[in-house]
Formats: sequence, C-alpha cells, structure tokens
Amino acid sequence: MLTTSFRAALPTALLVLLASVAVATAAEDAEPKSGRAAHLALLEEGAFPSASTCRTCHPNHFREWSASPHAYAQMSVVFQTMHSAVVTLTNGTNGDFCIRCHTPVGMNLGESPVMSNEDRHPTSREGITCISCHRVAENYQRISGRFPLVEAPLCEPVYGPSGNEEGLNEEVARVLADPSIRVAGCDEPGRTIHETSEQRVFLTESGFCGACHDVRLVNGFRLEDAFSEYKTSPAAKNGVSCQDCHMGKVPGVNGGYDEGPAAVVGGVPTKSRKLTNHMFAGPDYSIIHPALFPSNPKAAKLATISEWVEFDYEGGWGDDDFEEKAAEEDKEFPAVWRSVGKRKRARALIDKNCDVLDSVEEVRLQVLQAGFGLGDVKVDEAGDDGISFKVRVYNATDGHGVPTGFDAERIIFLSVKVRDKNGKQVFVSGDRDPNGDLRDLHSLYVHNGELPLDPYLFSLQSKFLTRNIRGTEREQVLPINYSPDPLPFLRPEPRPTSLYGRPRGARKHKQVILPGDDRWPNYEVSGRELRKLGAEGPYTAEIELIAQMIPPNLIDAIKVMGFEYNMSAREIADNVVAGAQVLWRHEVTLQDGQDVTADPEPGRPAGALQCRNVARKGAN
Repeated sequence: MLTTSFRAALPTALLVLLASVAVATAAEDAEPKSGRAAHLALLEEGAFPSASTCRTCHPNHFREWSASPHAYAQMSVVFQTMHSAVVTLTNGTNGDFCIRCHTPVGMNLGESPVMSNEDRHPTSREGITCISCHRVAENYQRISGRFPLVEAPLCEPVYGPSGNEEGLNEEVARVLADPSIRVAGCDEPGRTIHETSEQRVFLTESGFCGACHDVRLVNGFRLEDAFSEYKTSPAAKNGVSCQDCHMGKVPGVNGGYDEGPAAVVGGVPTKSRKLTNHMFAGPDYSIIHPALFPSNPKAAKLATISEWVEFDYEGGWGDDDFEEKAAEEDKEFPAVWRSVGKRKRARALIDKNCDVLDSVEEVRLQVLQAGFGLGDVKVDEAGDDGISFKVRVYNATDGHGVPTGFDAERIIFLSVKVRDKNGKQVFVSGDRDPNGDLRDLHSLYVHNGELPLDPYLFSLQSKFLTRNIRGTEREQVLPINYSPDPLPFLRPEPRPTSLYGRPRGARKHKQVILPGDDRWPNYEVSGRELRKLGAEGPYTAEIELIAQMIPPNLIDAIKVMGFEYNMSAREIADNVVAGAQVLWRHEVTLQDGQDVTADPEPGRPAGALQCRNVARKGAN
C-alpha cells in the first residue's frame, strides 16, 4: 500500500494503474488472514533468506553490511521519493528501472515500484542483501541490475568465490561432519546451514559490480559511469579489481585482505581464510531514524517502522534522567511506548546502532580521503593591490574518476575564506544559502535574485542538461525533459544514438577528475575591494575540501511526492548538510609569490548525525 503522502501526490493515471493491480488481488486479500500472512512470510523467507538469518553464522559480515550503503539502498528516504518522482514524471514508463538495483528481492517478489517500505517484505527492505550477490548463479554482466535470483531456502547452495568442482566447499563439509557442532540438513530439525558453497568466480571480478554501477537509460543516456571509468583506468590495467579496493582491509586502497574465520557455527569458528569486508563505505550516509538503520533484527521485533518513528530518541526517551523526570511529570506517551521497560530497551538498541553508525562514518572519511586530494597553494599576489591565488585539487586514486557513480548528485566543493590581520572576512566562496545549497544556478535563493551567484565556486558536481521545446538546453535537477505533451514519457530515439554519440534529449556535463589528473581553481580579490573593506594585510586563507552526498535542491525537486518515516523536506535537507564531511583542510598565510607545499590537515568524521543529540550514557 502507498503511504498517504505518496498517494496524494500521484497523478490520476498512475493511481488508476495501481488500482487495477489492487483489484486483481482483492479476492486473495479477502481471505481470512489469521495464519495466512505468517505462512506467506515463511514461504518467502524460504525462497529469499534474510540477512538476519545469515547473521547467525556470519556475525562479522552482518555487522559490516548492516550499516553499509548496500543495506541502506532501499531504506533511503531520498531514493524512495526520488524514484517515485521519476516514475510519476515519466507516466510510469520508467517502471522498475531504478529500484531493481536497490531491492533485487522486492522486484523478484513482484512488489510495486512505488509502495511504502513499511509494506514491503522484510528481506526486500534489506536492499542489496546477502542473497543479492550470493544467490546469483549466472554471470549476466551488464544488465542494469536485472538479477534473476535463485529462489531457495537457506540449506540450498549459496555462491561464493571458493568451492571445488563438485560444488562442495571443504570447510562446509567439515562443519557438517563434525558431531560436536550439531548442524542439520534441509530435512532435519536443528541449526540449518547451507550444505554446499558453489564457486562463482565472477563474484571476484569487477564486471559483477558493473552490472549495477554502470547505468544506461533506455534511450542511451549515461547516468552512471563508475565501471566504464574503471575499465580505462591504471588500476584495471594493473589487474586491480573493484573488490581489491572496496572489500579489502584498507578502505579505498588496494592494501590486501584480512585473514580469519568466515563463519562461526555453533560457537565454533571455521578455519582461517581470506576475508572480504562488506561495509562498502562510500559517499552516502543514513539520514533516517537510527532504529530504522542500520539493519537490526532486534529493532524489527521490538516495533514496526511507523511505531519507531514515534519514538523520540532526540528527546531522551529511555534515558535514565529523562525517565525519572517523565515519571515525576506523569508524561503521556503513545500506546506502543507506554512501558518504561520497552522505552529503555529501545534506547539501548539505538545506542548500539549509533556505535555502528559512528564506525562507518570513520570508514567513509577514509574512503573519500583515498579518492580526493588537496594539494599546493600557489600565491601570485597578496597585498594592497589585490589578492590572487590558486589551489590544487587532484584525483588520489587510480581506479576511476572522482566523484564517480551518481556524480550528478555528489557535492564535492572547496570552501574558501580569506581574512585580514584583524580577522575581517574579505572573501568567501563555497558558502551556503539558507537552504544549505551552494550559490550555483540550482540555488533557489540565487534563482530568485535574493543572493548573488558564486563566481568562484569550485564544485565537482556534474549537471544534467535537458533539451527544451525549441532545441535549447537548460540545467535541470532531474534529467527529464519538459514536454508540450501533458503526459511525459521516455521517448525512444527516432535515429540511432550512435550517430550523435549521445541521446539528443538530455546529457550530462561531467565535472569529475579522472585518474592522474588535477584542477587548479583560482581566487581573486581586487585592490579596490580590499580598500573598500578597509582590509589590512597580511591575509590568511582557510581552505576546506568538503564532501556531501546530495544537494538540498534535490529534496525540493522531489518533495511533491512526500517522504517516508514522517520526515519533512526541511528535516531531510538539514540532515544531509549535517552529514557533510571536511576531507582536507589548509590554513595558510598568503604572501606574494609564495607556494605552500605543506600537507593539508586531514578532516574528522562528521559523526553519526542521527545520534548527534542522543544521550549516550547507557551505550555499551
């Protein structure tokens, strides 16, 4: 079912389509549901095992995955609304093109692309879950995320990088044969594990990642180029895979792999072997309620999504001091949270989730620092006649461009402030408008003439350009053309796109820095401006390289669809800005002809922003 906010924003044509689907299942829904729902859930769990099931024997892998962008892929409040907006703006013809990468299980279950997450199957909400990779039997290569998952219970074969010709991993066989471990087969009661582990070498190859991380729309539009960039990179030439950098022991760097037991079965660890890290840290971060993410089976058992949304973790619910005061004031709570004991259990669970989120924030910073470098500062002039200097920003990795992937929504920019000897600010670039946007053409304040455009803004955000009715182009937040037709849709090109080299209706102006390359943005303040401000040298420049997952203007572009988890557009935008990280920082005194070659100061993790106001007294 659709949430009220989603339903209210959908056009009539799409609602009619969804209603027809509902009518088709009305007879089934009319059946008594006393035990039907539970049986259905068991059947679906048998076909699509949950990550929480795998967690029993793979606790470390689960912990890494639970706070990963893969686990967040479908729970993301921004993705859910953005996808619904695209489906609506294309009159439904975009179908499941985006969401099939974000919830392979949901699409294999035949769920609606525009339903609420609360109504989805629990394994569907896990996004790119364990079986999204380990139940893919064939190498489908570049298919834009269309993975036909093998439907089977846990005891059936899983697919991994190891295994012999008979499909039976030696260590699995040893565990099954050890009577002290007490595991059961498919037809036996007890602790069930997969009886075989079949080898699929393609899981170790970059091409497997490319199935979702190279995105081509049906009209040939190149939305994401991560895999294409990798294929022409020095890393690919040297035989370094995506997995080597993003699943190794050093985040974002080809630093080898850890060793250790891959599983703990019945309290007994398996033999030590090569371990891959499943955190997959990247530019995205969670901005939703910390009980909803990271993935935690205990949270799902304690309350539903809508019930968790009512739990005011920022207000201190469940904390000892708060509860003592609430008892004195006879404070009222929603029915589901009236129990003090339940509120305290919820608080303890959130504190543990916050610990996991804090750990992934540190890894996210390391990954981004491995990709982006802040280099020398070259000063041409710094006196009464004016200030002129430039800064080097470079690609620190040899695996792909930076930023990569969904680079049209990645905000990597320089914040530059220049002050005189008295601390008076004489120059600023890379500052924000009241919405949290940079002062570019997508800022509503710049668009409305309330703030000037930032002429010196250095941003690596690629921009979508769409073709207008008369053939001209304009920047647009979502790459969907304005059309004279009241029912827009993705039109197939009447001529082969190969003749033009790109779709004629839309394109992307890429701003990424390719491997081995750099940029030198220049900053200037005229002597006239300095005299007007009454500034006095010497001058100091504070330079920060900042990374943020999306711009707040994207929230404005999709807000008509409404947001899940009872979140407002303002709350989402504020959380997005709060999660921005300073990667590198320079603070230099500007002098004529001076080149500053000192290493920049590294930034610090932003911290798990969902937990920023949480009292951590009970954290373990």
